[in-house]
Amino acid sequence: MANRVKKLVRRLTVLNMKTAAAESCTAGLAADLLARIPGASKVLWGSFVCYTPEAKIRMLGVGEDTLKRYGAVSRETACEMAKGALEKSGADFAFSITGVAGPGMDGSIPAGTVWISAAHKGDDVNAKLFKFRGSRNTVRRRAAKKAIDELLNILP
Repeated sequence: MANRVKKLVRRLTVLNMKTAAAESCTAGLAADLLARIPGASKVLWGSFVCYTPEAKIRMLGVGEDTLKRYGAVSRETACEMAKGALEKSGADFAFSITGVAGPGMDGSIPAGTVWISAAHKGDDVNAKLFKFRGSRNTVRRRAAKKAIDELLNILP
């Protein structure tokens, strides 16, 4: 995985572009993966750790209606988190992660359910659903790594 993170940092450096992170269940792990690479300060704008619905609303502008209608773990919320990170940071790219690392949320959403969005300023924003297996921290690590992959996939 370190090679993928290095590749992301190199690619963003060559493009002279920055990314921002919006993380919920991973609580900053994806940004940490980036920050471990020398030169990351040139490409990592920063990270929004929005662990609660209130934080998603206040820090990223996720709509209360979105959270009520679709929930915190949804495509819609992941997309609004990524859009909010783009708008608030001014970065060229952003990614968001929202999910349930475990245990499941009141039984309605299984542990390991994670939505990830990778977005480029000015483009349509979408999100993908992932189902990770393993312990709480394994799910968090896998989600953080997958977010790096998803961001790499949208780079020009």
